[in-house]
Amino acid sequence: MLRLLPLIALTGLLISAAPTKKVTLFNGKDLTGWKIYGTEKWYVDGGELICESGPDKQYGYLATEAPYKNFDLSLQFKQEANGNSGVFFRSSIEGTKISGWQVEVAPKDHDTGGIYESYGRGWLEQIPPEKETILKPGEWNTLRIRVEGDHVQTFLNKQPMVDMHDAKIGAANGSIALQIHDGGGIKVRWRKLVLKEI
Repeated sequence: MLRLLPLIALTGLLISAAPTKKVTLFNGKDLTGWKIYGTEKWYVDGGELICESGPDKQYGYLATEAPYKNFDLSLQFKQEANGNSGVFFRSSIEGTKISGWQVEVAPKDHDTGGIYESYGRGWLEQIPPEKETILKPGEWNTLRIRVEGDHVQTFLNKQPMVDMHDAKIGAANGSIALQIHDGGGIKVRWRKLVLKEI
């Protein structure tokens, strides 16, 4: 005899089977969905998103117009010149002052994949020396950032870098933002920025 599940149970099954929403943050053509902060250079070339120091040699940010709280973000970057940059999450920006948390993107031996809190506690998690060999200078690298509640995980070229919990992060919300560090001489290429909302 065939047993029929109650409607509530069926509804629960449908909800749990719903796919996560995938968002392509960069369309490969222009900066639709993003906002520039500061005077540094952000442009598209050959389907890639380029950030480059401008004549002011100051901090610059390119932030999503939409906020993202819980997500799994994957992107690729290639460092040219200095390559000191980063990916902020749950951030807010006024002028060129940013509040939030940065997943570091930097030259070798400078903690790429680590977590830094700007205008706050500073480094929350740095990278141990044995993991500094995971970065491929001058080549395409894949960075994955997963943030759910107070839990943050980062992966560089499929290798785990950070796995931490933080109550302050858990209480926050805000945009994704790419950074140009101050000092000049910086150029980084980005592509394949795909986010899955959790």
